[in-house]
Amino acid sequence: MKRNKAPATLTLLLPLAVACGAAPAHSGAVTVDEPLTGVEWRVLSVTAGGATHPAPASARLLVRDDGTAAGNLGCNSFSAPVTLHGDRVTFGRLRTTKMACDDARMAFERLLGGLLGGQALTGTPDHGKLTLTTSHGDHVNLTRSTPE
Repeated sequence: MKRNKAPATLTLLLPLAVACGAAPAHSGAVTVDEPLTGVEWRVLSVTAGGATHPAPASARLLVRDDGTAAGNLGCNSFSAPVTLHGDRVTFGRLRTTKMACDDARMAFERLLGGLLGGQALTGTPDHGKLTLTTSHGDHVNLTRSTPE
């Protein structure tokens, strides 16, 4: 498995409107670094097939600097290898515990696990929030967890 050894951040380029006339070369875009690793992200919802599904309160995600991820899919805990490359996040095969929960939590868990496992997602950070989007447009909405 290849690991990106650069600092694990998602980079979002924001275009700037430039007035007429000469401008310094660096004024064409602003880079805003939003760390992905070392932050516990709370899953807010998953949108798949045009339908949005709210997450159980226990759904969480943590990507570590060592190329691993861990969290909770809504019922069961999981771990997985993860590769970061620019704004792309790819989770390897998810390993999960095997607890049984109510039908709603299990349905959400299958949905979230299906979106995270084994495909490249595009990460879009926005002031403490993060959206992970599949190539089909389905997405996971997350927010930074607050300490309890």
